[in-house]
Amino acid sequence: MSWAKSLIKLSSYEAEVLQKRLSEIVDRRVAAELKLAMLEAEGEAELAFTADEAATGLYRAGFMDGLKLRKASAQSAIDLILMEEQGARDALAEAFEAQKKYEQIAENIRVDERKELGRREVAALDELGLRRASAGR
Repeated sequence: MSWAKSLIKLSSYEAEVLQKRLSEIVDRRVAAELKLAMLEAEGEAELAFTADEAATGLYRAGFMDGLKLRKASAQSAIDLILMEEQGARDALAEAFEAQKKYEQIAENIRVDERKELGRREVAALDELGLRRASAGR
């Protein structure tokens, strides 16, 4: 039974590690999404600032091209993090499944041990009854 407890402990630890990893990945994704939102706000602010200035047309075009590249880079980073996040979620789900299997095995062992204990108690009571019956003759 101690091996089952060890497996449960180990699988619980693995699930904790995977949960922490998933949390870190989600934090990175949120930061990347925030960066993209800031870039979009920066672009809107630049458009509002230069809307009345005819002389800033070339500057604005260059700025918007650069902004477009930075936004694409930020979106690419988000996409990669999303794939990593999905992998971490899958690994965590598998770890929880393994943990549940180990817990079920441990429960089955406990049930079997209780059944065996009950069987022994019944056998001992039967033997005691037989002794009393044969002593009473």
